[in-house]
Amino acid sequence: MILKGVKVRLYPTAAQQEAIENNFRLNRFLWNQLLGMQIARHENGGSFVNKFGMNYLIKAMKIEFPFLKEAESTSLLYTSADLADSYDRFFKKQNGFPGFKSRRHPKNSYKSNCVNGNIQVADNHCLKLPKLGLVKANGLQRVKDRIKSVVVRKKADGTFEATLLVAFEAKTFASTGKAVGIDLGLTDLASQSDGFKLRNKQFERSLAKRKRQWQRKFARRRLLALKKIEVRKQATGENLELSTFKNVQKAKEQVARINKKIANQRNDYLQKYTTRLVKKYDLIAMEDLKTKNFLQNHHLSRSISDAAWARIKSMLAYKCEWYGKELVLVNPAYTSQICAHCGENTGKKPLCIRTFDCPHCHTTGIDRDVNAAINILNKALAQR
Repeated sequence: MILKGVKVRLYPTAAQQEAIENNFRLNRFLWNQLLGMQIARHENGGSFVNKFGMNYLIKAMKIEFPFLKEAESTSLLYTSADLADSYDRFFKKQNGFPGFKSRRHPKNSYKSNCVNGNIQVADNHCLKLPKLGLVKANGLQRVKDRIKSVVVRKKADGTFEATLLVAFEAKTFASTGKAVGIDLGLTDLASQSDGFKLRNKQFERSLAKRKRQWQRKFARRRLLALKKIEVRKQATGENLELSTFKNVQKAKEQVARINKKIANQRNDYLQKYTTRLVKKYDLIAMEDLKTKNFLQNHHLSRSISDAAWARIKSMLAYKCEWYGKELVLVNPAYTSQICAHCGENTGKKPLCIRTFDCPHCHTTGIDRDVNAAINILNKALAQR
């Protein structure tokens, strides 16, 4: 059995929205209480309380704070597990010390475990969730396997979604005996060793003008709102929240909607391409690029981020595992300089030269990116 996540759009009622947001608040309260307890124990010379110890403390906290009983019980257990994991990463020097959760920058999500069928799909139109009952949802037709857990999330644009973790039996695709090498780029998102090129649609730039307009509106409205807050505080002593200004929230949600549209378009484009690859080829070879290093080039960082090279690699990794295909990552060194026919290194060439001409074997006219893709495939076959 393999686990995969399926995202569905939720359409909760007003009462269900309030229950979801209340669960966010209760999980944030529990996090802060447990973190404060851990800090106090450390200052008093006590030892760290692990995940199981914190789970036992939740029972006592429900007596001290009865309103915690309103929360979905398994989500509280996941909150203590997240805090324990955060401490583990801190002890291993993988991240900083855990911080308190703020109401101004909340974590608008919680996770629930499936226990005794409390999470179910009803008629492909409603999703049964603990403490919420039946919630209208879109996309449930893709959930055909056993549900393990669910993450309920409120997006920055005000919409709600659920990510269902389901266990399914993977079916391997038929073997084709074909192999392909892929060279990633910016003009063409992917160049294959068989000559096919995937066009880079640059989703970020297609909506850049509209996004920039709303970002400027948001910045202006936020600045005016902050000035009004300061004037009101000096005049009456009242401390207003930025969330009370509806025009500011509207502009913020518009920016979030545009970002969401860009992400959805890019994800759909890459999902379809990577699925075609694993259906057609048994061996897929790619460069093991470190995208973080390329982002230091500030002239190309925006285009590289929009290309989402790391996303392509991660998609191919799990799809090859699911469907019985092989993904080989090779060292990208000299793949654009070596002749794919004779193997001689011809040295660096400026990016304006798009064809590869070899002075050793006199190969001419081959596309530069296709030549690199063939070299990537040859490296992968050599290291198998």
